[in-house]
Amino acid sequence: MRKIVVVGATGTIGKAVADLLSFSPEIEIIRVGNQFGEYNVNLRSPASIEKLFETIGIVDGVICAAGGTRFGSALEASINDFIFSINNKLLSQINLVQVAVRYLKPNGFITLTSGSMSQTPWPDTAPAAMVNAAIEGFVRAAARDLGDGIRINAVSPAFINITAKKMGLPTNIGTMSQTSAAVVYQISVEGDMTGQVIDAAKYGVVEKEVDEIGAW
Repeated sequence: MRKIVVVGATGTIGKAVADLLSFSPEIEIIRVGNQFGEYNVNLRSPASIEKLFETIGIVDGVICAAGGTRFGSALEASINDFIFSINNKLLSQINLVQVAVRYLKPNGFITLTSGSMSQTPWPDTAPAAMVNAAIEGFVRAAARDLGDGIRINAVSPAFINITAKKMGLPTNIGTMSQTSAAVVYQISVEGDMTGQVIDAAKYGVVEKEVDEIGAW
């Protein structure tokens, strides 16, 4: 049985990913959150990540669906908005890779999360777009550095419609459900690619309708 860790399993995307993969009788899912659940981790702390994997032991794969960013325009977002986004989504995932790779079986995998705003940013999303693009660059470079046949990829989901609704943003264009996003993570688990950014728009169901007011 393959043992796969899903970090961020209490979040919108992470829970959907863990639920989907758990249907396979050949996969054991270890759900990790940042506060609740049997396993918890602070991705900003390498020591916390080390403690997690010392407890879990050797695994076949790691999926990270955790890490928040802030929005804001390129001219008006504060430096703290950029720093927050770097620390919480970029550096936290790099921390995870640097520790988790030592606990992976040969031919194991790591899947990180970027986001569609790296390629098609909305207005006022400069911190998020910057960090997502940096994650994708890191994955391409890291794929050349990992040994033992270990694969590393990033899934680039569209903005999740539930989250968009909570933020008062349109949900009928450029968003996707967490269920559609989970399918794209499954592709990263089952495929043999490495150093790739898996674009959810090519595999998942992304809303493309325009509302009555017109495109925004």
